Amino acid sequence: MAKNQSISIFQRPVWVVVFALTAAIAWGWAYPLIKLGFCEWGITQDMTGSKMLFAGVRFAISGLIILAIGRSSHKSFKMAASWDWLYLIAFALLNTTLHYTFFYIGLSHSEGARAAILNSLGTFLLVLLACMVFKSDQLTPSKIIGCVIGFTGILTLNISGGDSGQFTLMGDGMIILNALCSAFAGLMTRGLGRRVDIFVGTGYSLAIGGLLLIIPGLALGGTLPLITTQGLIILGLLIAISTLGFALYNKLLSCNPVGKVAIFNSLIPIVGAITSCLCLGEPFYPEYLIAALLATTGIYVINEGKK
Repeated sequence: MAKNQSISIFQRPVWVVVFALTAAIAWGWAYPLIKLGFCEWGITQDMTGSKMLFAGVRFAISGLIILAIGRSSHKSFKMAASWDWLYLIAFALLNTTLHYTFFYIGLSHSEGARAAILNSLGTFLLVLLACMVFKSDQLTPSKIIGCVIGFTGILTLNISGGDSGQFTLMGDGMIILNALCSAFAGLMTRGLGRRVDIFVGTGYSLAIGGLLLIIPGLALGGTLPLITTQGLIILGLLIAISTLGFALYNKLLSCNPVGKVAIFNSLIPIVGAITSCLCLGEPFYPEYLIAALLATTGIYVINEGKK
C-alpha cells in the first residue's frame, strides 16, 4: 500500500491516459480557434509579423499564468545550476518560439484539417527518437509497426493529390518544420525537469518563448488590427489551451516513458480535423478520414505492444 501511495498521480496508468487525452483534445481545438482568431483580429496570410505577435501574446500570458499559479502554490523556482538558464532558453526557443512561428505561418496557408493530420508526424518522430535517447523507451516491433502505419496516414494526404490538396512550402513545409521542433523539444522536456520544477520550467519556457515571438513580430511591423469581444474570447480560449495542455503534457513527459505519453498526441489530428470542418466549414475529404484512421491505428498498435 505504501508503495502505491508514493506513486505520483501523473504516473498512474489510468490518470496518464486521462491527462494525455485531455491535453491532446485541447490542442486539437487550437486549429480552428487560431484560424478563427486570425479572422477576428484582422490578420491576413501575408501578415507574418502579426501572426508572430498574436502567438507571442498568447504564450507569454499563458506562461505568466503558470508562473503565478506556481508561486501561489509554493513551487520551487530554484535552478539546479546557474548555467541551466541556457538550457531553459534553448528549450523555450525550440518548444515555443520556432515551434509556433512555423505552426502559425503553416496553418494560415493550409486547411485546418490537413494541417492537424500532417502535424502528427511530430508524434511518431518523438516515439522513435525517444527510443534512441532514453533507456526507458525501448524500440519494439509494435512501435515500429505503429509508426509505419502512422507515417502511411500522413503520406496519404500528399500522394493522393486531388481535392485534399498537394504539398506547399508555406503550408505543409512549415507544418513539417513545426512537427520537427515539437519532437526535439519533447526530448528536452525530461532534461528540463531535472533542472527546475517542471511546472515552473513550463511557465518560464512559454513566457520567454512568447516574448521571443513578440519582439520579432513587432520588428516585422506586426499589429493586431482589430480588437473585438469575440476575438478576445478566442484569444482567452487559446491561452487556456496552452496553459492546460503544456502543464499536463510536460509533467507527464518528465515522469513517464516518452513514447507512452507522446503517442496520444496522434489523436490531435482527429480532433483538429473534425473541429476544423465543423467550426470553419471546411470540406471533409476521404483522404482525411483514411489518414486519421491510420494515425489512430498507429496509437492502438503501439499501446497494445506494451501489454
